[in-house]
Amino acid sequence: MDVRIEFDRGTLLLRTEAPRASLRDLPGVLWDPRVECLRAPAWRYADLVAELGRRGGGIDDRAAPTERARAGDWRPIDLRPYQQAALCAWELAGRRGVVALPTGSGKTRLALAAMATLGLSALCLVPTRVLMHQWRVVIAGFYAGRVACWGDRERQCAPITVMTFESAYRRMAELGRRWELLVVDEAHHFGAGMRDEALEMSVAPFRLGLSATPPASGIPAADRLVELVGPTVYELRVADLAGSYLAPFDLIELRLPLDAAERRRYEQEMSAFRAVFGPFRRFCPRASWHDFLRAAARTEDGRRAVAAWRRARSMLALTRAKRAAVGQLLAGHRQGRVLIFTADNDAAYAIAREQLIMPLTCDIGRAEREHVLARLRSGELRALVSARVLNEGIDLPDADVAIVVGGSLGEREHVQRIGRLLRPGPGKRAVVYELVAAGTSEQRQAERRRRGLAPAIAA
Repeated sequence: MDVRIEFDRGTLLLRTEAPRASLRDLPGVLWDPRVECLRAPAWRYADLVAELGRRGGGIDDRAAPTERARAGDWRPIDLRPYQQAALCAWELAGRRGVVALPTGSGKTRLALAAMATLGLSALCLVPTRVLMHQWRVVIAGFYAGRVACWGDRERQCAPITVMTFESAYRRMAELGRRWELLVVDEAHHFGAGMRDEALEMSVAPFRLGLSATPPASGIPAADRLVELVGPTVYELRVADLAGSYLAPFDLIELRLPLDAAERRRYEQEMSAFRAVFGPFRRFCPRASWHDFLRAAARTEDGRRAVAAWRRARSMLALTRAKRAAVGQLLAGHRQGRVLIFTADNDAAYAIAREQLIMPLTCDIGRAEREHVLARLRSGELRALVSARVLNEGIDLPDADVAIVVGGSLGEREHVQRIGRLLRPGPGKRAVVYELVAAGTSEQRQAERRRRGLAPAIAA
Protein backbone atom coordinates (compact mmCIF):
# COMPACT_ATOMS: atom_id res chain seq x y z
CA MET A 1 0.00 0.00 0.00
CA ASP A 2 1.69 3.19 -1.23
CA VAL A 3 0.64 6.50 0.35
CA ARG A 4 1.63 10.02 -0.59
CA ILE A 5 1.51 12.61 2.22
CA GLU A 6 1.20 16.27 1.24
CA PHE A 7 1.08 19.45 3.33
CA ASP A 8 -1.97 21.54 2.47
CA ARG A 9 -2.68 24.80 4.36
CA GLY A 10 -2.00 23.46 7.82
CA THR A 11 -3.38 20.00 7.14
CA LEU A 12 -2.13 16.75 5.59
CA LEU A 13 -3.56 15.08 2.50
CA LEU A 14 -3.14 11.31 2.17
CA ARG A 15 -3.38 10.13 -1.44
CA THR A 16 -3.43 6.42 -2.28
CA GLU A 17 -4.90 3.97 -4.74
CA ALA A 18 -5.82 1.64 -1.89
CA PRO A 19 -9.43 1.56 -0.64
CA ARG A 20 -9.93 4.51 1.64
CA ALA A 21 -11.61 2.30 4.24
CA SER A 22 -8.21 0.69 4.88
CA LEU A 23 -6.81 4.03 6.09
CA ARG A 24 -9.77 5.53 7.93
CA ASP A 25 -8.58 4.18 11.26
CA LEU A 26 -5.36 6.20 11.06
CA PRO A 27 -5.07 8.84 13.83
CA GLY A 28 -6.97 12.02 13.04
CA VAL A 29 -7.89 11.04 9.47
CA LEU A 30 -11.20 11.95 7.82
CA TRP A 31 -12.46 11.70 4.25
CA ASP A 32 -12.65 15.06 2.47
CA PRO A 33 -15.08 14.83 -0.47
CA ARG A 34 -13.96 18.24 -1.78
CA VAL A 35 -10.60 16.81 -2.87
CA GLU A 36 -11.56 13.13 -2.79
CA CYS A 37 -8.82 12.01 -0.44
CA LEU A 38 -8.15 11.60 3.25
CA ARG A 39 -7.20 14.63 5.33
CA ALA A 40 -5.67 15.02 8.83
CA PRO A 41 -4.46 17.95 10.95
CA ALA A 42 -0.76 18.70 10.49
CA TRP A 43 0.12 18.03 14.13
CA ARG A 44 -0.70 14.34 13.49
CA TYR A 45 2.23 14.07 11.06
CA ALA A 46 4.60 12.07 13.29
CA ASP A 47 1.86 9.63 14.37
CA LEU A 48 0.74 9.06 10.77
CA VAL A 49 4.24 8.41 9.45
CA ALA A 50 4.96 6.02 12.32
CA GLU A 51 1.70 4.10 11.83
CA LEU A 52 2.09 3.88 8.07
CA GLY A 53 5.63 2.60 8.58
CA ARG A 54 4.35 -0.15 10.88
CA ARG A 55 1.79 -1.23 8.27
CA GLY A 56 4.39 -1.58 5.54
CA GLY A 57 4.24 -0.28 2.00
CA GLY A 58 5.79 2.80 0.47
CA ILE A 59 5.47 6.36 1.82
CA ASP A 60 5.99 9.28 -0.54
CA ASP A 61 6.53 11.90 2.17
CA ARG A 62 6.06 15.39 0.73
CA ALA A 63 5.17 16.95 4.08
CA ALA A 64 8.48 16.44 5.88
CA PRO A 65 10.03 19.60 7.42
CA THR A 66 12.13 21.51 4.91
CA GLU A 67 14.45 23.60 7.13
CA ARG A 68 17.75 22.02 8.12
CA ALA A 69 20.07 23.19 10.91
CA ARG A 70 23.69 22.30 11.60
CA ALA A 71 24.41 20.90 15.07
CA GLY A 72 27.96 22.22 14.88
CA ASP A 73 26.70 25.81 14.98
CA TRP A 74 25.87 25.49 18.69
CA ARG A 75 28.28 26.33 21.49
CA PRO A 76 28.27 24.08 24.61
CA ILE A 77 25.51 25.00 27.07
CA ASP A 78 26.06 24.27 30.76
CA LEU A 79 22.97 23.24 32.71
CA ARG A 80 22.16 23.11 36.39
CA PRO A 81 21.32 19.64 37.74
CA TYR A 82 17.56 20.21 37.68
CA GLN A 83 17.74 21.58 34.12
CA GLN A 84 19.69 18.52 33.03
CA ALA A 85 17.10 16.30 34.72
CA ALA A 86 14.29 18.14 32.94
CA LEU A 87 16.02 17.73 29.57
CA CYS A 88 16.53 14.02 30.23
CA ALA A 89 12.86 13.59 31.20
CA TRP A 90 11.77 15.32 27.99
CA GLU A 91 14.02 13.12 25.85
CA LEU A 92 12.78 9.96 27.58
CA ALA A 93 9.19 11.08 26.85
CA GLY A 94 9.90 10.95 23.12
CA ARG A 95 10.94 14.62 22.91
CA ARG A 96 7.35 15.76 23.36
CA GLY A 97 6.14 17.36 26.57
CA VAL A 98 5.93 20.34 28.89
CA VAL A 99 8.62 21.28 31.41
CA ALA A 100 7.24 23.28 34.35
CA LEU A 101 9.84 25.39 36.16
CA PRO A 102 9.47 28.59 38.21
CA THR A 103 9.99 32.02 36.72
CA GLY A 104 13.69 32.88 36.83
CA SER A 105 14.91 29.26 36.93
CA GLY A 106 16.29 29.17 33.38
CA LYS A 107 13.59 27.68 31.15
CA THR A 108 14.98 29.49 28.11
CA ARG A 109 18.44 28.03 28.69
CA LEU A 110 16.91 24.57 28.96
CA ALA A 111 15.18 25.11 25.60
CA LEU A 112 18.45 26.16 24.00
CA ALA A 113 20.11 23.00 25.33
CA ALA A 114 17.30 20.92 23.79
CA MET A 115 17.77 22.69 20.45
CA ALA A 116 21.54 22.19 20.58
CA THR A 117 21.26 18.53 21.59
CA LEU A 118 18.93 17.68 18.72
CA GLY A 119 20.72 19.89 16.20
CA LEU A 120 17.46 20.23 14.28
CA SER A 121 15.65 23.20 12.81
CA ALA A 122 13.46 24.86 15.43
CA LEU A 123 10.65 27.38 15.70
CA CYS A 124 10.35 29.15 19.05
CA LEU A 125 6.87 30.52 19.75
CA VAL A 126 6.55 33.35 22.28
CA PRO A 127 3.54 35.39 23.44
CA THR A 128 4.87 38.92 22.88
CA ARG A 129 7.14 40.94 20.61
CA VAL A 130 9.29 41.86 23.62
CA LEU A 131 9.97 38.18 24.29
CA MET A 132 10.63 37.55 20.61
CA HIS A 133 13.53 40.01 20.63
CA GLN A 134 14.80 38.69 23.97
CA TRP A 135 14.84 35.13 22.67
CA ARG A 136 16.74 36.15 19.56
CA VAL A 137 19.45 37.82 21.65
CA VAL A 138 19.78 34.82 23.97
CA ILE A 139 19.89 32.29 21.11
CA ALA A 140 22.50 34.36 19.27
CA GLY A 141 24.76 34.05 22.32
CA PHE A 142 25.04 30.27 21.74
CA TYR A 143 24.21 29.78 18.06
CA ALA A 144 26.59 30.79 15.28
CA GLY A 145 24.00 30.71 12.50
CA ARG A 146 21.38 33.28 11.64
CA VAL A 147 18.42 33.67 14.01
CA ALA A 148 15.35 34.91 12.16
CA CYS A 149 12.25 36.60 13.56
CA TRP A 150 8.67 36.67 12.32
CA GLY A 151 6.69 39.39 14.04
CA ASP A 152 6.93 43.10 14.92
CA ARG A 153 7.25 44.00 11.19
CA GLU A 154 9.90 41.36 10.55
CA ARG A 155 9.06 38.54 8.11
CA GLN A 156 12.04 36.21 7.92
CA CYS A 157 12.54 32.46 8.26
CA ALA A 158 15.69 30.44 8.96
CA PRO A 159 16.51 27.03 10.47
CA ILE A 160 16.26 28.78 13.86
CA THR A 161 13.33 31.21 13.97
CA VAL A 162 11.47 33.04 16.75
CA MET A 163 7.82 33.92 16.14
CA THR A 164 5.02 35.49 18.16
CA PHE A 165 1.86 33.52 18.90
CA GLU A 166 -0.19 35.94 16.81
CA SER A 167 2.07 35.62 13.77
CA ALA A 168 2.03 31.84 14.09
CA TYR A 169 -1.76 31.84 14.23
CA ARG A 170 -1.93 33.94 11.07
CA ARG A 171 0.85 32.27 9.03
CA MET A 172 1.27 28.66 10.17
CA ALA A 173 -0.99 27.42 7.38
CA GLU A 174 1.73 28.64 5.03
CA LEU A 175 4.83 27.96 7.15
CA GLY A 176 3.81 24.89 9.14
CA ARG A 177 6.02 22.35 7.34
CA ARG A 178 9.34 24.16 7.77
CA TRP A 179 10.60 23.16 11.23
CA GLU A 180 11.36 19.90 13.01
CA LEU A 181 11.20 21.14 16.62
CA LEU A 182 8.54 23.40 18.11
CA VAL A 183 9.48 25.25 21.33
CA VAL A 184 6.45 26.85 22.98
CA ASP A 185 7.25 29.44 25.63
CA GLU A 186 4.49 30.16 28.20
CA ALA A 187 2.72 27.05 26.90
CA HIS A 188 -0.18 27.49 29.35
CA HIS A 189 -1.66 30.02 26.89
CA PHE A 190 -2.65 27.09 24.68
CA GLY A 191 -5.17 24.33 25.18
CA ALA A 192 -8.27 26.42 25.82
CA GLY A 193 -8.98 27.14 22.15
CA MET A 194 -7.32 30.54 21.85
CA ARG A 195 -4.81 30.36 18.99
CA ASP A 196 -4.52 26.56 19.26
CA GLU A 197 -4.46 26.45 15.46
CA ALA A 198 -0.88 27.76 15.62
CA LEU A 199 0.13 24.37 17.05
CA GLU A 200 -2.35 22.29 15.08
CA MET A 201 -1.03 23.46 11.70
CA SER A 202 2.62 22.54 12.33
CA VAL A 203 4.08 19.18 11.29
CA ALA A 204 6.96 19.47 13.81
CA PRO A 205 7.36 15.95 15.28
CA PHE A 206 9.26 17.17 18.36
CA ARG A 207 7.70 19.66 20.78
CA LEU A 208 8.87 21.28 24.01
CA GLY A 209 6.50 23.40 26.09
CA LEU A 210 7.76 25.74 28.81
CA SER A 211 5.64 27.09 31.65
CA ALA A 212 5.87 28.17 35.26
CA THR A 213 2.21 27.28 35.75
CA PRO A 214 0.83 24.56 33.44
CA PRO A 215 -2.94 23.94 33.59
CA ALA A 216 -4.05 21.52 36.28
CA SER A 217 -4.53 17.96 35.06
CA GLY A 218 -8.06 16.75 34.50
CA ILE A 219 -9.41 19.90 32.87
CA PRO A 220 -10.07 20.15 29.09
CA ALA A 221 -7.27 22.69 28.55
CA ALA A 222 -4.71 20.33 30.09
CA ASP A 223 -5.91 17.40 27.97
CA ARG A 224 -5.71 19.49 24.82
CA LEU A 225 -2.20 20.68 25.68
CA VAL A 226 -1.17 17.04 26.06
CA GLU A 227 -2.38 16.40 22.51
CA LEU A 228 -0.69 19.41 20.94
CA VAL A 229 2.58 19.53 22.92
CA GLY A 230 2.72 16.57 25.26
CA PRO A 231 2.24 15.81 28.97
CA THR A 232 4.05 17.58 31.79
CA VAL A 233 7.26 15.54 31.95
CA TYR A 234 9.07 17.46 34.69
CA GLU A 235 7.86 19.95 37.30
CA LEU A 236 9.40 21.99 40.09
CA ARG A 237 7.86 24.89 41.97
CA VAL A 238 9.22 27.99 43.67
CA ALA A 239 9.59 26.26 47.03
CA ASP A 240 11.66 23.47 45.44
CA LEU A 241 14.38 25.90 44.32
CA ALA A 242 14.13 28.83 46.74
CA GLY A 243 17.24 29.09 48.88
CA SER A 244 19.39 27.10 46.45
CA TYR A 245 19.00 28.10 42.81
CA LEU A 246 16.50 30.86 43.55
CA ALA A 247 16.75 33.47 46.26
CA PRO A 248 14.94 32.68 49.54
CA PHE A 249 11.95 34.91 50.20
CA ASP A 250 9.43 35.93 52.83
CA LEU A 251 5.75 36.25 51.95
CA ILE A 252 3.92 38.74 54.17
CA GLU A 253 0.16 39.08 53.87
CA LEU A 254 -1.26 42.39 55.11
CA ARG A 255 -5.02 42.25 55.68
CA LEU A 256 -6.29 45.80 55.37
CA PRO A 257 -9.80 46.91 56.35
CA LEU A 258 -12.28 48.70 54.11
CA ASP A 259 -13.56 51.98 55.47
CA ALA A 260 -17.30 52.37 56.14
CA ALA A 261 -18.14 53.82 52.72
CA GLU A 262 -16.11 51.19 50.89
CA ARG A 263 -17.70 48.40 52.90
CA ARG A 264 -21.23 49.62 52.10
CA ARG A 265 -20.44 49.88 48.41
CA TYR A 266 -18.73 46.51 48.29
CA GLU A 267 -21.59 44.68 50.04
CA GLN A 268 -24.14 46.39 47.80
CA GLU A 269 -22.37 45.33 44.61
CA MET A 270 -21.69 41.80 45.84
CA SER A 271 -25.30 41.32 46.97
CA ALA A 272 -26.45 42.12 43.44
CA PHE A 273 -23.91 39.65 42.09
CA ARG A 274 -24.69 36.85 44.56
CA ALA A 275 -28.43 37.08 43.81
CA VAL A 276 -27.72 35.70 40.34
CA PHE A 277 -24.51 33.72 40.87
CA GLY A 278 -25.83 31.78 43.90
CA PRO A 279 -28.76 30.11 42.09
CA PHE A 280 -26.54 29.40 39.07
CA ARG A 281 -23.97 27.65 41.28
CA ARG A 282 -26.68 25.54 42.98
CA PHE A 283 -28.13 24.37 39.66
CA CYS A 284 -24.75 23.95 37.92
CA PRO A 285 -22.29 22.97 40.67
CA ARG A 286 -19.59 21.82 38.21
CA ALA A 287 -19.80 24.80 35.89
CA SER A 288 -16.75 27.03 35.41
CA TRP A 289 -16.58 30.78 35.79
CA HIS A 290 -16.61 31.11 32.00
CA ASP A 291 -19.76 29.00 31.88
CA PHE A 292 -21.39 31.48 34.25
CA LEU A 293 -20.28 34.45 32.15
CA ARG A 294 -21.76 32.88 29.01
CA ALA A 295 -25.03 32.14 30.79
CA ALA A 296 -25.19 35.59 32.40
CA ALA A 297 -24.69 37.32 29.07
CA ARG A 298 -28.04 35.96 27.88
CA THR A 299 -30.21 37.81 30.43
CA GLU A 300 -30.53 41.37 31.67
CA ASP A 301 -30.24 40.25 35.32
CA GLY A 302 -27.12 38.28 34.48
CA ARG A 303 -25.47 41.20 32.73
CA ARG A 304 -26.25 43.48 35.70
CA ALA A 305 -24.78 40.89 38.10
CA VAL A 306 -21.51 40.66 36.14
CA ALA A 307 -21.31 44.46 35.97
CA ALA A 308 -21.77 44.64 39.76
CA TRP A 309 -19.01 42.05 40.27
CA ARG A 310 -16.65 44.04 38.06
CA ARG A 311 -17.38 47.24 39.96
CA ALA A 312 -16.67 45.47 43.25
CA ARG A 313 -13.40 44.05 41.93
CA SER A 314 -12.36 47.45 40.59
CA MET A 315 -13.03 49.03 43.97
CA LEU A 316 -10.84 46.44 45.74
CA ALA A 317 -8.00 47.08 43.31
CA LEU A 318 -6.87 50.15 45.23
CA THR A 319 -8.68 50.89 48.49
CA ARG A 320 -7.74 53.77 50.78
CA ALA A 321 -5.91 51.42 53.12
CA LYS A 322 -3.93 49.95 50.23
CA ARG A 323 -2.93 53.44 49.07
CA ALA A 324 -1.60 54.25 52.53
CA ALA A 325 0.19 50.89 52.85
CA VAL A 326 2.00 51.36 49.52
CA GLY A 327 3.38 54.69 50.70
CA GLN A 328 4.54 53.25 54.02
CA LEU A 329 6.20 50.23 52.40
CA LEU A 330 8.02 52.37 49.84
CA ALA A 331 9.31 54.58 52.66
CA GLY A 332 10.49 51.52 54.56
CA HIS A 333 12.43 50.16 51.58
CA ARG A 334 14.15 53.27 50.31
CA GLN A 335 17.37 51.39 49.57
CA GLY A 336 15.78 48.45 47.77
CA ARG A 337 14.56 47.91 44.23
CA VAL A 338 10.79 47.61 44.43
CA LEU A 339 8.24 46.18 41.96
CA ILE A 340 4.59 47.09 42.58
CA PHE A 341 1.93 44.94 40.91
CA THR A 342 -1.66 46.12 40.50
CA ALA A 343 -4.84 44.56 39.14
CA ASP A 344 -5.34 47.09 36.35
CA ASN A 345 -3.77 50.08 34.62
CA ASP A 346 -5.98 52.60 36.45
CA ALA A 347 -4.54 51.50 39.80
CA ALA A 348 -1.00 51.51 38.37
CA TYR A 349 -1.33 55.08 37.13
CA ALA A 350 -2.93 56.22 40.40
CA ILE A 351 0.00 54.84 42.42
CA ALA A 352 2.48 56.33 39.94
CA ARG A 353 0.97 59.80 40.42
CA GLU A 354 0.68 59.59 44.19
CA GLN A 355 4.13 58.09 44.84
CA LEU A 356 5.97 59.75 41.90
CA ILE A 357 7.29 56.47 40.53
CA MET A 358 7.48 55.18 36.98
CA PRO A 359 4.53 53.16 35.59
CA LEU A 360 5.21 50.36 33.11
CA THR A 361 2.05 49.38 31.26
CA CYS A 362 0.93 48.11 27.88
CA ASP A 363 0.60 51.76 26.78
CA ILE A 364 4.38 52.19 26.85
CA GLY A 365 6.33 51.30 23.70
CA ARG A 366 9.35 49.02 23.47
CA ALA A 367 12.00 51.74 23.25
CA GLU A 368 10.69 53.59 26.30
CA ARG A 369 10.24 50.33 28.22
CA GLU A 370 13.84 49.32 27.59
CA HIS A 371 14.99 52.79 28.68
CA VAL A 372 13.00 52.49 31.91
CA LEU A 373 14.42 49.04 32.70
CA ALA A 374 17.94 50.30 32.01
CA ARG A 375 17.38 53.13 34.52
CA LEU A 376 16.15 50.62 37.10
CA ARG A 377 19.17 48.43 36.43
CA SER A 378 21.57 51.34 36.89
CA GLY A 379 19.92 52.40 40.15
CA GLU A 380 18.59 55.69 38.78
CA LEU A 381 15.08 54.36 39.41
CA ARG A 382 14.32 52.39 42.55
CA ALA A 383 10.71 51.37 41.89
CA LEU A 384 8.28 50.49 39.11
CA VAL A 385 4.53 49.95 39.17
CA SER A 386 2.79 47.73 36.62
CA ALA A 387 -0.46 45.88 36.08
CA ARG A 388 0.37 42.84 33.92
CA VAL A 389 3.28 43.79 31.66
CA LEU A 390 5.85 42.41 34.12
CA ASN A 391 4.06 39.09 34.74
CA GLU A 392 5.59 37.09 31.91
CA GLY A 393 8.96 36.93 30.32
CA ILE A 394 10.39 40.45 30.46
CA ASP A 395 14.04 40.29 31.53
CA LEU A 396 13.93 42.44 34.65
CA PRO A 397 16.84 43.95 36.53
CA ASP A 398 17.45 42.50 39.97
CA ALA A 399 14.76 43.48 42.49
CA ASP A 400 14.31 42.38 46.09
CA VAL A 401 10.90 43.76 47.16
CA ALA A 402 7.48 43.21 45.64
CA ILE A 403 4.23 44.84 46.70
CA VAL A 404 1.22 42.99 45.30
CA VAL A 405 -1.60 45.52 45.52
CA GLY A 406 -4.08 43.49 43.52
CA GLY A 407 -4.42 40.75 40.93
CA SER A 408 -7.08 39.09 38.85
CA LEU A 409 -5.55 35.93 37.35
CA GLY A 410 -5.17 33.80 40.48
CA GLU A 411 -2.41 31.33 41.29
CA ARG A 412 -0.67 31.52 37.90
CA GLU A 413 -0.29 35.30 38.03
CA HIS A 414 0.90 35.18 41.65
CA VAL A 415 3.64 32.62 40.96
CA GLN A 416 4.86 34.58 37.94
CA ARG A 417 5.01 37.82 39.90
CA ILE A 418 6.95 36.34 42.79
CA GLY A 419 9.33 34.72 40.35
CA ARG A 420 10.28 38.21 39.12
CA LEU A 421 12.14 38.73 42.44
CA LEU A 422 13.94 35.46 42.88
CA ARG A 423 17.08 35.93 40.83
CA PRO A 424 19.74 34.81 43.35
CA GLY A 425 22.48 37.07 44.68
CA PRO A 426 25.01 37.07 47.52
CA GLY A 427 23.13 37.34 50.80
CA LYS A 428 19.89 38.18 49.03
CA ARG A 429 16.54 37.46 50.67
CA ALA A 430 13.50 38.78 48.83
CA VAL A 431 10.32 39.96 50.51
CA VAL A 432 6.82 39.94 49.03
CA TYR A 433 4.02 42.00 50.56
CA GLU A 434 0.52 40.98 49.54
CA LEU A 435 -2.14 43.59 50.30
CA VAL A 436 -5.50 41.94 50.88
CA ALA A 437 -8.82 43.65 51.55
CA ALA A 438 -10.05 42.02 54.77
CA GLY A 439 -13.47 40.41 54.80
CA THR A 440 -13.74 40.22 51.02
CA SER A 441 -13.26 37.66 48.28
CA GLU A 442 -9.58 38.68 48.15
CA GLN A 443 -8.92 36.67 51.34
CA ARG A 444 -10.04 33.40 49.75
CA GLN A 445 -8.16 34.21 46.57
CA ALA A 446 -4.96 34.87 48.55
CA GLU A 447 -5.23 31.45 50.19
CA ARG A 448 -5.63 29.73 46.81
CA ARG A 449 -2.74 31.67 45.27
CA ARG A 450 -0.30 30.49 47.92
CA ARG A 451 -0.86 26.87 46.88
CA GLY A 452 1.20 27.54 43.78
CA LEU A 453 4.23 28.23 46.00
CA ALA A 454 4.18 24.82 47.66
CA PRO A 455 6.78 22.21 46.66
CA ALA A 456 5.73 20.13 43.66
CA ILE A 457 6.17 16.90 45.66
CA ALA A 458 3.92 18.14 48.45
CA ALA A 459 1.33 19.33 45.97
